[in-house]
Amino acid sequence: MQIDCVSVWEQCLKLIKNKVPDQSFTTWFQPINAVKLEGSVLTIQVPSQFFYEWIEEHYVHILKESLVATIGERAKLEYSVIVDQGAKNSSPYTVNLPNLNTNSHKNDRVKRLLNPFELDAMDQPTDSQLNSIYNFETYVEGDCNRLGRSAGFAVAKKPGTTSFNPLFIYGGVGLGKTHLVHAIGNEIKANLSDKFVLYVSSEKFINQFIKSVQNNEVQSFQNFYLQVDVLIIDDVQFFAKKEKTQEMFFHIFNHLHQSGKQIIMTSDRPPKDLSGLEERLLSRFKWGLTADLQQPDFETRMAIIHNKMEAEGIIIPDDVIEYLAYTVDTNVRELEGVLISLIAHSSLNKREIDLELAKQTMKNIVHDIETEVGIDFIQKTVAEYYHLKQDDLKAKTRKKEIVIARQVAMYFSKEYTNHSLKSIGYHFGGRDHSTVIHAVQAVNDSIDVDTHSRNAIDDLKKKLKVKNG
Repeated sequence: MQIDCVSVWEQCLKLIKNKVPDQSFTTWFQPINAVKLEGSVLTIQVPSQFFYEWIEEHYVHILKESLVATIGERAKLEYSVIVDQGAKNSSPYTVNLPNLNTNSHKNDRVKRLLNPFELDAMDQPTDSQLNSIYNFETYVEGDCNRLGRSAGFAVAKKPGTTSFNPLFIYGGVGLGKTHLVHAIGNEIKANLSDKFVLYVSSEKFINQFIKSVQNNEVQSFQNFYLQVDVLIIDDVQFFAKKEKTQEMFFHIFNHLHQSGKQIIMTSDRPPKDLSGLEERLLSRFKWGLTADLQQPDFETRMAIIHNKMEAEGIIIPDDVIEYLAYTVDTNVRELEGVLISLIAHSSLNKREIDLELAKQTMKNIVHDIETEVGIDFIQKTVAEYYHLKQDDLKAKTRKKEIVIARQVAMYFSKEYTNHSLKSIGYHFGGRDHSTVIHAVQAVNDSIDVDTHSRNAIDDLKKKLKVKNG
C-alpha cells in the first residue's frame, strides 16, 4: 500500500506526542509540515533556521525513533527551512539518520545484560536510559537544592562507597529531581566507564515486571537488575499497593546494597509520608541520606533564567529576567516552559525579546497564576477610588493618603492573586516582602477598628468583583 508524506508525518507525530510534554509538542512539532516523501526520505518544512537548530539540538533522537518506527531502518530525514527571501530556491538541510539498531558502540557486557530485559516497543536498547542533556553544569545550585546536589555529586564520584546509599531525593513536581539523578548517572558514566548505570521510572519497572510474570521470565528480569552497578529509580511513590512489585524490588535492593552497589531514588514526598509501601521497604529507604528539593528562591530563578538563555546563545535584558523570576515562582519546569515559549514567540514573530514580549507570552501560557494584568487592574481601581494616579502607588513617597491606598492595593493583591509576597512588592516599586506583610496587617487592623476603612474595603471588593468574580 502506497503511503504519502502527510500520513507518515501524522504517524510520527502520534509517537512523538507520547514522548514530549504537551507544551513542547505544541510549540516545536505542530508548526512543522511534511512536504515530500521519496522512498525512505521524508522532507519536513520548519518555520526558520532557529527552529531547525532547536529541533536538531533537543529533539533529533525522538525524530529518529519515530521515523524509523514508521518507515523502517532505512529512514532518512531532510529539512526545508523557510527563509524571508528566495525560499523556493533554498536548499534543504539534509540529515541522514543512522541505523538505530546498530549496537557497535556498546560493550559485550551491556549486550549480554539486555538479553533478559524486555523493553517497550518504542524503546531503543541503551546501556543506561539516561538523558545526556542533564548534567551538573546545567543544574543551578541554590539554597533550595544545595544538600541534594552536594550529596549527588559525592555519590557520582564514589558510587556505592559513601554513606549516601541509598540516596533518596524528594520534592514537588518540576523542582529538578529527574535532572539531578540523570546528572549523577551521566557523571558516573563519564568518569567510571566500567560501571553499568541504569535509569528507570517506577512505572516502567512495574510494567516490565508484569510482563516478565506473564512470559514466565521473572528470573531473567531479576538477574538483569542484580547485575546493575548504579540503579536509579524515579518516582518510587508509584510502587504503592503493588505488593508483588515491592517484594521484587525489596530483594533487588537488598542484593545491590549488600554488594556495595549504589541505589538512587526519587519521590514526591519523604519516606515517612509514603503510604501503601511495606514497612520493611520504607526502613531501607532511610538507610542512607534523604534530601529534599524545594521551590527555588528569587536569586536561584534569576540564575536559572540567565544560564538557560546563555546556553542557547540568547541575550535578554535584565529587566526581562527580573520580571520572569518574580512572576514565575512555582517550579523550575514551569519556568523553563515559559522560557521555551518566549524563545519560540521571538523566533516566529521575528521580534527581539523585551519586557513587552515577555508580558504577552505570560498571558498566553500561565493560567494558574495572576500575572501583572491582575495587579495592574487592582492598582488602577484602588488609585481611582482614592483619587490618585496609579504611578503614585509605586512611588517612594510617604504621604499618608498614598501610603494608605498603597497598603490597600497590596492587601487586595495578596487576596485576589497567587503572586508571592516578593512578586507583589516588585509590582509596587520594587518593595520587599516585609513591606507587603506590614501592609496586609495594617489593612486587617484598620478593618477591625475603623468603620470608614471597613466601608472602603467593602466598596472596593464590589468594584474588584467585576474582574475577579
